[in-house]
Amino acid sequence: MSNGLSVHTLLNALQSVLPPEHSFLPLHEPRLNGNEWTYVKECLDTGWVSSVGKFVDRFEEELAAYTGVKRAVAVVNGTAALHVCLLLAGVKAGDEILMPALTFIATANAISYCGAIPHFIDSEESTLGVDPFKLNRYLEEIAELRAGGCFNRLTGHRIKAIVPMHTFGHPVDLDPLVNICRRFDITLIEDAAESLGSFYKGRHTGQWGLLSALSFNGNKTITTGGGGAILTNDEDLGLLAKHITTTAKTPHRWKFNHDMIGYNYRMPNINAALGCAQLEQLPDFLTAKRDLAERYRKAFTEIPGISFFSEPANSQSNYWLNALLLDEGHAGRRDAFLEATNNAGIMTRPVWSLMNKLPMFTDCPKMDLSVAESLERRLINIPSSAILGRGMANA
Repeated sequence: MSNGLSVHTLLNALQSVLPPEHSFLPLHEPRLNGNEWTYVKECLDTGWVSSVGKFVDRFEEELAAYTGVKRAVAVVNGTAALHVCLLLAGVKAGDEILMPALTFIATANAISYCGAIPHFIDSEESTLGVDPFKLNRYLEEIAELRAGGCFNRLTGHRIKAIVPMHTFGHPVDLDPLVNICRRFDITLIEDAAESLGSFYKGRHTGQWGLLSALSFNGNKTITTGGGGAILTNDEDLGLLAKHITTTAKTPHRWKFNHDMIGYNYRMPNINAALGCAQLEQLPDFLTAKRDLAERYRKAFTEIPGISFFSEPANSQSNYWLNALLLDEGHAGRRDAFLEATNNAGIMTRPVWSLMNKLPMFTDCPKMDLSVAESLERRLINIPSSAILGRGMANA
């Protein structure tokens, strides 16, 4: 790489932050040094390992308290959480759902499970998430308010909802999105899968949407092994979320009565036990991850042609996955850096392929995606585990 930006320079900057001796550093690994063993052993000793148990209730209560919502419902994974959010928001087959092209595939898959149509929208470089101002101009061109909601005048389909995603844990600019949703009669559902521990204007993400979804996969800020959660401030929707994710079974001492189509999306007690132990450590994880992010920022700040992505204005990010952003003129050398780092035992990854480029979504409606296309070429994720933060290595 020319003009002072070489693979050797970038590799040295990365290695200056990371442990000097390692055989392999993954992108993100869990830290399981709290009460995980104690709580899981209690599940094993008592036999409460499956779909009910005290840790499920406790995890839901503590998660709601931490995020500031009225109700949290634990489920098997983040995709299931998104699916239920869409169903409870009234998404029907044939509806168009606005979502960023730059996201993980779970968002588009969950929309497809409903028989709905992903409608891809652009991102902004300052947050890596949905650009609300560009979206507003786009909707002014293609949206039409009629009886029954907002419709795409080009396709005739109802635009029912928008699902912004907080990319790598960095909050989307939510306030203008809320205003857009009010103006165009569109339901806001937050894909907060990556943003546990992230705050926008002093409030935890997940509080702006009618419903929101979290993920606790093994690579997330906290993990339940596999798992997710639905967040909402609507008590009735919270009760309904719990009902349909537990096969819509009505309470009875012995009868199997089900009053609607439900889903076996329950989080097992043994997974919730892990979640309770992980939540206890979340403040320490976040401190360590912010420390790691600051050291990355300093390491790359004097290198021309590349920058470390820092939290957006008015936000406090969890820095779930740290990211480097190449200048457009150096985008063509991204893969050389990926090869060099992975050869050195340091896992780095490009961002996801844009959803509109995947074969099953190529015919879906989309707006101009020029910023997302640029970000796709230039983003690189680097090791982000909390264990790499100061004070965690020997904790």
